[in-house]
Amino acid sequence: MPKKQFLPLLLAFALLGPAAAQAQNSDAQKSDVVNIIFDTDMGPDYDDVGAIALLHAFADSGKAKILATMSSNRYEGVAAVLNVFNTYFHRPSIPIGVPGGNAPDIRDKQHWTDSILANYPHTINHNTDAAYAVPLYRKILAKQPDHSVVIVTVGFQTNLADLLETNADENSRLDGIQLVKKKVKLLVSMAGTFPRGKEFNINSDVSAALSVSKNWPTPVIYSGFEIGKRIKTGLPLVHNAAIRNSPVKDVFRIAMRQSPEDAQGRMSWDETAVLVALNGIAPWYSLRHGHILIDTYGANTWEDSVDETELQSHLVEALPAVTVQHLIDQLIMHQPK
Repeated sequence: MPKKQFLPLLLAFALLGPAAAQAQNSDAQKSDVVNIIFDTDMGPDYDDVGAIALLHAFADSGKAKILATMSSNRYEGVAAVLNVFNTYFHRPSIPIGVPGGNAPDIRDKQHWTDSILANYPHTINHNTDAAYAVPLYRKILAKQPDHSVVIVTVGFQTNLADLLETNADENSRLDGIQLVKKKVKLLVSMAGTFPRGKEFNINSDVSAALSVSKNWPTPVIYSGFEIGKRIKTGLPLVHNAAIRNSPVKDVFRIAMRQSPEDAQGRMSWDETAVLVALNGIAPWYSLRHGHILIDTYGANTWEDSVDETELQSHLVEALPAVTVQHLIDQLIMHQPK
């Protein structure tokens, strides 16, 4: 198939699901909406911005219902930054959660957060204007149908580890592990390097990553560092003159020009996690089953397993990285309805 035909087909596949790629006008394309919670460190890197753009693109297509956007990073202003993007995509009322004092506090070195806060509307100005993430998780999960929520984490696993440690409260008689097991369908995590390595999200809060790796009671898909490393996106967005007054474009424009290593585009780790969380692994990836092993220094390895009850897996490329690159480049240029 010629490339110019192949890419629109993949875009339809991503936005509407596999049925749309086969028969866009059939009733089969009306797949169930995914109830999703987005947990991000929004700041140290700007692939989180690409990821939240994908999240809203899928929501606009009817593929996703965004239940909350959570921060695992506690720098002052992170709640406002999330509110900027939710407001830009016409969802200013999406609940926003911020972590407790044990979370990492890491700002962006390019100061794009300061720029978008100065230039785009937001009704949240300080982290104290938002809810604490863990109580918000419990409140939201308790109200959802059983086994219906997908969580995608593209940052530190601080909130998830803290959630597992919670006791029963006014929202649910279940403790954290029981509540997650009852309400969550899938966790997709951008974390780790496979088959072995040391990766930023794990290394920034090792104890949290260890807790989640050992105690999370639902299926987990890890999108490793090696998956996003070869996917470099953002140049078409930056060079698209038709897109104006976009915080997504501004972030890529500001950050890319300060980062010589991003001359061909920014590596796209977080976007792959959102893509998989909302549209599944096919046709881009396959899964390798087993479980992650994390040492006390933050390094990880992978142990394969043939046990059918094993809950963990990690992504393995099934199509060339450039295929996903073109798809992400199209999705991050999505404009609000």
